[in-house]
Amino acid sequence: MFEKVLVANRGEIAVRVMRACEELGIDTVAVYSEADKHGGHVRYADEAYNVGPARAADSYLDGETIIETARKAGADAIHPGYGFLAENAEFAAQVEAAEGITWVGPSSESMERLGEKTHARRVMADADVPIVPGTTEPVTEPEEVVAFGEEYGYPVAIKAEGGGGGRGMKVVESAEEAEEKLATAKREGEAYFSNDSVYLERYLETPRHVEVQILADDEEVVHLGERDCSLQRRHQKVIEEGPSPALADELRERIGEAARRGVAAADYRNAGTVEFLVEEDPERDPAEPLGPETPFYFLEVNTRIQVEHTVTEGLTGIDIVKEQLRIAAGEGLTVSQEDVDLDGHAIEFRINAENAAEGFRPATGGRLNTYDPPGGIGVRVDDALRQGDDLVTDYDSMIAKLIVWGPDREACLARSQRALAEYDLEGVVTIIPFHRLMCTDDRFVDGLHTTKYLDEELDADRVADAQAKWGSETDADEDDEPVTERTFTVEVNGKRFEVDLEERGAPPIAAAGAGGQSGPTRRRPSAGSAGDGDDGGDDGVDVAEGGEAVEAEMQGTILSVSVAEGDEVDAGGGVCVLEAMKMENDIVTERGGTVTGVHVAEGDSVDMGDVLVVLE
Repeated sequence: MFEKVLVANRGEIAVRVMRACEELGIDTVAVYSEADKHGGHVRYADEAYNVGPARAADSYLDGETIIETARKAGADAIHPGYGFLAENAEFAAQVEAAEGITWVGPSSESMERLGEKTHARRVMADADVPIVPGTTEPVTEPEEVVAFGEEYGYPVAIKAEGGGGGRGMKVVESAEEAEEKLATAKREGEAYFSNDSVYLERYLETPRHVEVQILADDEEVVHLGERDCSLQRRHQKVIEEGPSPALADELRERIGEAARRGVAAADYRNAGTVEFLVEEDPERDPAEPLGPETPFYFLEVNTRIQVEHTVTEGLTGIDIVKEQLRIAAGEGLTVSQEDVDLDGHAIEFRINAENAAEGFRPATGGRLNTYDPPGGIGVRVDDALRQGDDLVTDYDSMIAKLIVWGPDREACLARSQRALAEYDLEGVVTIIPFHRLMCTDDRFVDGLHTTKYLDEELDADRVADAQAKWGSETDADEDDEPVTERTFTVEVNGKRFEVDLEERGAPPIAAAGAGGQSGPTRRRPSAGSAGDGDDGGDDGVDVAEGGEAVEAEMQGTILSVSVAEGDEVDAGGGVCVLEAMKMENDIVTERGGTVTGVHVAEGDSVDMGDVLVVLE
């Protein structure tokens, strides 16, 4: 087994991996950006190293720095968690080539073969796994989209080769949309995955999202049952459960065996998830699940552990992260297919820092003035934040996961209501009120929801009422007593450490010679403020009377700028595209006019309130 594992991730998944390592007697190494210097995963690890500034591309996505940090720390393995570099085959190959360091995951060759969707579709088709009608080669021209739509009918889904979770996917309703949607999908693919290659699929009208957890070593591929992830907003999962409330046992077995068959054909090792779309019948009786004749189609393989792996752990009692580590270390699986026994029902609620009543808009700040998660039998919480922590908004909006188990789905939903009501969290807006609503929502309780339910059918007024009844708002502007920080560099047995000290209620003290946040450190909880930014100011930009300064409504990255000085823009016209929390946001004008200043460019990072474009 490994002696020391570097976890190339942050937040709750980093802590989750570290806990498994600790139980196996493995030391852990955290990496962190400047934005995460007080992060929970930093506090939990045995060692922690700064790998760059807040921008993910310069820290968590900097593969060379991650590997060099592993060498510096003496780590003999790297676990990527999920997100960031977890599905980056090039990074996996770099780790595989690094002497003395093992990649905890499938081989880079398997990731390459299954990570790109057209390759994966060919592998699955050869293994007699049903696939949605679509292309097996990348698409580059709008005419190809139009031709596909004419053959199979609209709508058509354009998907990024390296995509997932709806990122890099656009739905084309007619031939007139083909050119614009193709360009957008390619741009998202390049921005998120450094790969602008896209492919086409027939877009299913009433799909359920069902996925199968697999584990594989040199001897066997084992599936651990399915999870139903159909409750999504904008193709991002919010609630996952297992087993699926919609599948009859015969259909469940067909899907599980298809997953095993496809993974075996791909010569895959370690943990992964095979995702499928299942055609729902909106008119069926909830008491009559979908039978073996129901169409299902391969969607994609996630060549990593997933956010919702906890659902499967609740059903099987199998620690999937430990199995990952054992497989990577050459020890093999500790379970066979005959050992897998699904017990009861489990649901995972993603605790996102979002306001569901405002279209799941991500929070732009806040502090956990109160944080008291629920407990009791059948309740698990995976998190990294603690009371007093500031919300870090530079990355994903998920701050915790609540996993609830019950002997059956009815009992699990009742226990979920209790646990969500117990979740005492103040200072940061979350979607807990939305989750409480869903536990009593007829469509969800009956198990008849599809992936389109939230976006197209759920009454928004019900969500707003739930937020008003149970929600907590952000107290980002509420200041506690001032906190002064000083950093000292010390040396112990030839190893450099940086020690942070805090003094509350005191004026700032000049810390001569205080260094940056490099080298190994041990951290502690902090409610320290991130800085003294000008809250939503105009950046000193002059705006003529009657003019308009178009400002960023949230922190993010500029994906494209569509105007230049001198251009005429109508009211409601788009000026740029801002990526925030893995979603594209079109930035539009209120009044329109002539562009007199463009203050951002593609790739720029912006904060809320930054001026993007000026009109007169």
